[in-house]
Amino acid sequence: MAFDHAPVGIVLTERRVIGACNLTFAELFGWERDALIGQSFRLLYETEQEFEAIRDIGLAPLRDSGSYTDERLIRRRDGARRWCRFRARTLTPAQPLDRLVMTFAPLPRPAAPAVALTPRERDVISGLSRGETSKEIARKLGLSPRSVEDVRARLLRKFDVRNAAELLARLTGPAVSG
Repeated sequence: MAFDHAPVGIVLTERRVIGACNLTFAELFGWERDALIGQSFRLLYETEQEFEAIRDIGLAPLRDSGSYTDERLIRRRDGARRWCRFRARTLTPAQPLDRLVMTFAPLPRPAAPAVALTPRERDVISGLSRGETSKEIARKLGLSPRSVEDVRARLLRKFDVRNAAELLARLTGPAVSG
């Protein structure tokens, strides 16, 4: 009972397939638990590219220390995005993705100021929300990595935040206009 009603979503995966999860995890993503068991984690991402990019973000730390933590936007079944603190611990350090225990803790949605974004800023934010690096965003947009870094720096100043994670957290609020 404690597992199912923990204040964080808990999931056990084997080679990126959901083997077990608690009710909190299923509710956080907007699914029935039975519909998630046996499914690839791909189900929880919009695109194959996003699925692959997110996987690679924590791979090196999982190999080195056995654990990884970040804050990320997750996509619910209905398409809505939710900001969460993500933690992973591998049970198989030599092959970190073979068996993982992961938690997803919902973070409060900060109030976002009503600030209009330029089309280029929206493009960069979109890439950041998919976990892409400046180089990857630049390649997709046909820009130099330095140009993307300039846009990122402008966004950090505009929203008075220290890093991309804080920027994305601020932008999940309802008051940002496009």
